[in-house]
Amino acid sequence: MVGKVIFVGAGPGDPELITVKGMKYLQQADVIIYAGSLVNPEVLRWAKPNAEIHNSASMTLEEIANIMISRAREGKLVVRLKSGDASIYGALLEEVVALREAGIPYEVVPGVTAALAAAAVLGIELTLPKMAQTVIITRASARVPMQGSIKDFAKALLIGATMAIYTGVHLIDKVVKELREAGVPDDMPVTVVYKATWPDQLIIRGTLADIAEKVKRARITKDSVIIVGKAADPSILDLPLRSSVYDPRHTHSFRPKPKIGSTDVE
Repeated sequence: MVGKVIFVGAGPGDPELITVKGMKYLQQADVIIYAGSLVNPEVLRWAKPNAEIHNSASMTLEEIANIMISRAREGKLVVRLKSGDASIYGALLEEVVALREAGIPYEVVPGVTAALAAAAVLGIELTLPKMAQTVIITRASARVPMQGSIKDFAKALLIGATMAIYTGVHLIDKVVKELREAGVPDDMPVTVVYKATWPDQLIIRGTLADIAEKVKRARITKDSVIIVGKAADPSILDLPLRSSVYDPRHTHSFRPKPKIGSTDVE
């Protein structure tokens, strides 16, 4: 009897931010392979005592796939723990391809990605009513090839987008340079969140003009998300912003326009 592989998004760091479904699968798993370079090992508290556990931090794709396939063929339930959400920079596709070629059934359980965790600890909304309706998730890279660059996508910041940049804090000078080359002004708000939801999380607020120096001063070189845009401005909380959906002047299917002659009071 063939078992199954479950890809579970472990969340950004806080072990309690794993989904209930992900936790239940962890509790049932015979084999767990977790990305130890990013996943908080505290999440393994949900594993049963006799679970076979592997840290994939130093493993290759072939080694990971071999464990998943061989154990599933033994009829075991395998949980592959990914940091954040497996669909965002989770190296999911290559492992799914290996399973499909081997005829192993699989399932994907979503998780909380770092950009959303960063927004949560900042207490902000990445999409601001009438100001920012688009969120761009991208990354910076020194060696890994990319299609498009921060410079290419940063132009959307000028028309109200919010940008969340992964794997960029160690290249903060390059990130700033590309944003400037796209025409982003030096007063654009930028916030860096290091290890969002971990006990040692750190928040660095600034603008395009000074964020690089502040990051270097804090000696942050990894495990961070860079939020760029008006949503990253702390003073946004002082503005009288409100969404249309809860505005009494705005009608919709759940709050239709009162009929003529109605005594309803807004």
